[in-house]
Amino acid sequence: MTHFNVDCLITGAGMAGLTAARILQTQGLNVVVLDKGRGIGGRMATRWTDNDAGGRARYDHGAQFFTARDAAFQTQVDDWLARGLAKEWARGFSGASGQPQHDGHPRYSAVNGMNSLARDLARDLAVTTNARVDSISPQEQGWRVRRAQGDHHTAASILLTPPVEQSLALLDAGATTLADDTRAALERISYDPCMALLVELDAPSRLPEPGAVQLRGEPLGQPLVWIGDNHRKGISPDAFTVTVHAGPEFTRAHWDAPHEIIAQRLLQAANDWLRVPVKRWYVHRWRYSQPVVTHPDACLFTTQPAPLAFAGDAFGSSRLEGAFLSGRAAAHLLLNR
Repeated sequence: MTHFNVDCLITGAGMAGLTAARILQTQGLNVVVLDKGRGIGGRMATRWTDNDAGGRARYDHGAQFFTARDAAFQTQVDDWLARGLAKEWARGFSGASGQPQHDGHPRYSAVNGMNSLARDLARDLAVTTNARVDSISPQEQGWRVRRAQGDHHTAASILLTPPVEQSLALLDAGATTLADDTRAALERISYDPCMALLVELDAPSRLPEPGAVQLRGEPLGQPLVWIGDNHRKGISPDAFTVTVHAGPEFTRAHWDAPHEIIAQRLLQAANDWLRVPVKRWYVHRWRYSQPVVTHPDACLFTTQPAPLAFAGDAFGSSRLEGAFLSGRAAAHLLLNR
């Protein structure tokens, strides 16, 4: 009999990976989650810095809010609401005209920033950060995962939740061969990038209610797709902070540009909504921000060469809810394999 040090090893401590880990661990499996970042959450990202007044300036710089249309995810959201971790922010945002565009459907936000929800999901899980995986290779009835630090894990099954291009690179580094149709399905998945500009203002922004503008399709050369006021949302009570997201066309065109050029152009585009002095800014690049070609199923599962699942917001429906449902589906397939 082959012995493994874990039943399931999961790469990526975002919504999909953490959701799957909780389900698998609840069912008695020994699960380890590895994430190459300094913290957990993936695009459930919140950054904070000390400000001049001795408080903290906080920014949600990845996912800005979330919705719930599936009953399973609504149950998770209701739990967060009941424990005071999430709240309803709005039922629609203003568009380019500044007029509210409400549709009656709740948009939720995390009370202490989106990353706090990831930390809640990670409680009691074996999650290791700064854990860069070098390769994943098959061995008898399972997998060998080699880390950049030189150590390794053996696992009966693997769940890969990073952007698919990165997951395939780990398998390629371990000389793992997938079936042709599996490989082709994964290679069809693609993502748009996004440039995030995090801005601390000297005074409150002039954004219309509820404190955010959602712009679609980069109209008439407009480089922005989102401007959100973190102070008005409630996660940055000590500082007037705003998150600006650029669209994919601007992001691709300026990917290698200096931060100063990026900030100058995005601040100029956002000036009509901000109209107050800027104290400081930061630029963050999301190479894999929004899936644009997704896999039709909530996850992809194969037993060749050993039990392996792919999950994340590029499977099934996108965004935070899609990542939750994808991780949930992958966990159930791994349990029932």
